Amino acid sequence: MKAKMKNQVLETIQKYNLIKDGDKIVVAVSGGPDSICLLDILKNLQKERCIMTSSQNTSPNICFEIIVAHVNHQIREEANKDEQYVKNYCKKNGIEFFSKSIDVEKLAHTNKIGTEEAGRLVRYQFFNEILEKTNATKIAIAHNKNDKIETIFLHMLRGSGIDGLKGIDPKRENIIRPLIECERTQIEKYCEENQLHPRIDKTNFENIYNRNKIRNIVIPYIQKEFNPNIIKTIDRLSDIVAEEEEYLDKQTKKVYQELLLEQNENQIIIDLKKFNLQETVIKARLIRYIIKRLFGSSQSIEKIHIQDIIKLCEKNIGNKYLTPNKNTKILVKNHKIYFIEQ
Repeated sequence: MKAKMKNQVLETIQKYNLIKDGDKIVVAVSGGPDSICLLDILKNLQKERCIMTSSQNTSPNICFEIIVAHVNHQIREEANKDEQYVKNYCKKNGIEFFSKSIDVEKLAHTNKIGTEEAGRLVRYQFFNEILEKTNATKIAIAHNKNDKIETIFLHMLRGSGIDGLKGIDPKRENIIRPLIECERTQIEKYCEENQLHPRIDKTNFENIYNRNKIRNIVIPYIQKEFNPNIIKTIDRLSDIVAEEEEYLDKQTKKVYQELLLEQNENQIIIDLKKFNLQETVIKARLIRYIIKRLFGSSQSIEKIHIQDIIKLCEKNIGNKYLTPNKNTKILVKNHKIYFIEQ
């Protein structure tokens, strides 16, 4: 299993170009099966690929560094033991270790947000701090195929669009996910066979959060009553969606360049007549794309807002529209559409 799993992860790395020669990677490690499996495999790949790079002139051998970042959320009684476990692994294997301890429940209460969200914000903030502090280039997260499918279910329940059916991307900006094509059963078996003795978070078995309910109730029920291979089935759907999304993104950017009249830091102006000639799906994507270019995010823009903007453009009577986040104004005037950052 050790060689098979390692080779599978290596194939994922090469397939999505996750790691380049000379990369320095911050590996996010909680101490659970997923993250300790990721760390152990990257450690072995690092050692073998570096040895091959230094002794052979073959390609595509890569040489990279790894460091570890761990966040102690102070939620569970075992949290300190989790931290010590990760620290001991790093000490034994000569890996630089960074940790941060923070009362996540208190933080969530203070900021009036959910505990899960507070934990996620703290983790990514810390990982980015270590990235800058150590001049690292990537952050490796241990999301696996099951996490990806659970995320798709969550998106479906929230009424997500097509983009939500992609689940979790293998790579997003400086974040990489080398385990994204591995199933949780493989990871658990790897840990067992290699005697890693990972820490087990018992709250994962408590059906308090929606993700846990999907993991422990919904998916097992579907596997038993409908399709035992539901993980692979939805993963194939996700791959198809990702391919089509990539194509539509390219088309959107192409049309954007054709319609663009003027752009600067605070304003983008496009041709109204040409915009109105586009298919509705391209119109919607153009609106999201332009708002994201201006403001950095289109997260608060929902389908009903897109429809309102399209109607505004079709009327061509000099009206204006303010986006829900109050940051972008859309103005139709002189056969042009003005997207203005407030």
